[in-house]
Amino acid sequence: MGLEQELAGIAAAYGGTGEPVRHQTRTDVVVLRMGEVVVKAHSARDEVDPLRFRLRAAASAAVSGVLLAPLDPEVLTAAGRAVTVWPAGLPVAHDDPASAPWEEGARLLARLHAVPLTLVPPMPAAGGPARAARAVSRMNGDGPVEQLVRHAFKELPEPEPAPGLLTHGDWHLGQLVCRDRWLLIDVDDLGVGDPAWDLARPAAWYAAGLLEPAVWERFLGAYLASGGPALGQGDDPWQRLDLPARALTVQLAAVAVLNAERENRELDEVEHSLIESCSRIVRA
Repeated sequence: MGLEQELAGIAAAYGGTGEPVRHQTRTDVVVLRMGEVVVKAHSARDEVDPLRFRLRAAASAAVSGVLLAPLDPEVLTAAGRAVTVWPAGLPVAHDDPASAPWEEGARLLARLHAVPLTLVPPMPAAGGPARAARAVSRMNGDGPVEQLVRHAFKELPEPEPAPGLLTHGDWHLGQLVCRDRWLLIDVDDLGVGDPAWDLARPAAWYAAGLLEPAVWERFLGAYLASGGPALGQGDDPWQRLDLPARALTVQLAAVAVLNAERENRELDEVEHSLIESCSRIVRA
């Protein structure tokens, strides 16, 4: 029995009905939806013990109304892969950018960052800072674009110590679903870390000219108005955001190169903007 068949069997055991539908996601992750049940086979590189703590945290009362709770707080297995089971939700609409829930995402992050660590299981380190290094290490080519991205990565300073808070680790609009309200999803990188890294992707998009200033201000304003602690007490948010935003720029550029190579195509306009941002990092 193949992995997808096993996942469909798990979904049916948790009440899933109808034909299973595979959702497009990262190449090393398999997400299958059957009716109102979603089953996720995690990357083969994911360790079970950290995932178990992350899953139990998502099931805890401390994050109720912030993180989507799993249907089962235990990690299952299928074809040797760690598997988690979730209720289905409505994702952010890709064809209607004006309706994107930037403010709701910011408020959820602020609430997540405010959760006392004493109210959740012992957590591993959040995944944010390590993701850029992984993306760069996966590039195989040695052309001028790859060399530029690697150079930009080497120019990044070491992160300064910051208070460790409960942090999502890989936040973007794809990490939101709506049931009766918007909720955060994906616990793969959930853990203790610098919460500024959760704001880094929209900050990187804004710095690269890919996110309108008004949208960035709405997002940042909603986070601060909700008491979000990531940016400290200073007047300049970029004192905390500059390094995470640069790191996410490099990460996104590396992923863009990998995707273009895998799909045997040239970089598109958005991806070129990320490469140009890497060039500015090198020149800074």
